Amino acid sequence: MNPLWALPLGLGVGATLGALGGGGAILTVPALVYLLGQDPRVATTGSLVIVGASALVGMVPHRRAGNVRLGAGLAFGGLGIVGSFAGSVLSRQVDPAVLMVSFAALMLAVAAVMVRRLRRTRGVAEVEQPDDTGVRVPLLLATATGVGLLTGFFGVGGGFAVVPALTLVLGFRMRVAVGTSLLVIALNSATALASRAILGLEGLDWPLIGTFAVGAILGSLAGGRVAARANPRHLTIAFVVMLLVIAALMLGQNVPDLA
Repeated sequence: MNPLWALPLGLGVGATLGALGGGGAILTVPALVYLLGQDPRVATTGSLVIVGASALVGMVPHRRAGNVRLGAGLAFGGLGIVGSFAGSVLSRQVDPAVLMVSFAALMLAVAAVMVRRLRRTRGVAEVEQPDDTGVRVPLLLATATGVGLLTGFFGVGGGFAVVPALTLVLGFRMRVAVGTSLLVIALNSATALASRAILGLEGLDWPLIGTFAVGAILGSLAGGRVAARANPRHLTIAFVVMLLVIAALMLGQNVPDLA
């Protein structure tokens, strides 16, 4: 496909990331591999640049709205550094077909988490609870490390896991969890990219990645405004359907290669 498609594709991914916080970045790797012809390993590295930049810029409108907790975000991102480095090392050892099948499985897991969240919040108003990290520090550490591992391995931001962690572990309401998750995504992406830079960044198409990143940044700003106005439940339902369709296509294309 013509590399010029990177700009509109980036707009779509960025808008989803900005609107949902958790899960939007997971669309970047399939777009790079199946629509722009990138090698899966190269795509997961390029995705870190795109996701990190769009998350950092997309955080701005959330920050202005008072929906970003800097302390919690920095702590969560810092705790995920070890997992992020380990995931980056593991990703280079895996066959591309195995990597994409695993990625499809991750997408299905994300969809399941979001469906569960929808069921729990049906008809329930958002109420922010006091921050309480003292009792749940082990859970917070495990979650942050796991999110870092996913970021390093798959080249995703891991926001789909950060958002539930911030709501359940720290008691943040959804809008605050979404805004803070963008800070965590930016930190995790930067750490994973630094880890891969140590191992080498061969094969990256920087003009393509730059074009995609510009689109994603613009889209994330627009997505932040959408999040402030649209019904989060409707956005999440549409996103879950999209995840299921893409995961099914990825499995259909890659499972035969494994056999």
